[in-house]
Amino acid sequence: MSEWQDFNGFDERSFFGSFIHEMPLFFKLFALLFLGLFVFMIVKSVRIWMSNNASPLIKANCTAVTKRTEVWGGSGESRANTSYYVTFEFADGSRLELQVRDQDFGLIVEGDQGELLYQGTRFKSFNRDLKKEHLNF
Repeated sequence: MSEWQDFNGFDERSFFGSFIHEMPLFFKLFALLFLGLFVFMIVKSVRIWMSNNASPLIKANCTAVTKRTEVWGGSGESRANTSYYVTFEFADGSRLELQVRDQDFGLIVEGDQGELLYQGTRFKSFNRDLKKEHLNF
């Protein structure tokens, strides 16, 4: 008697083993593709995180030139998510768009000049130059 058979002669494979064994090839390929995509996204995220950590912390004077939001999700019973971005322009004319927290997005106004602190693609802070602001009442 085989070690995979019990006393009634039925196959004693695990549920997962028999599920994979009897699954159609199309579903196996789809599962493999999904797993590969998942692993790719994790590896890409870890690379970006490591690259940002290896980048120097840069402090530069710049101007906030544009702001934008990206709303995603929100169909059916799921909630919508919003990502916030600000584009900064440096003295040499180059620009850099960084994703910022919602609290920082609300405090930055297009045209604000100040000191940007960032590391790679990671926004750290933006301190407005208050000397250049004029209040008109």
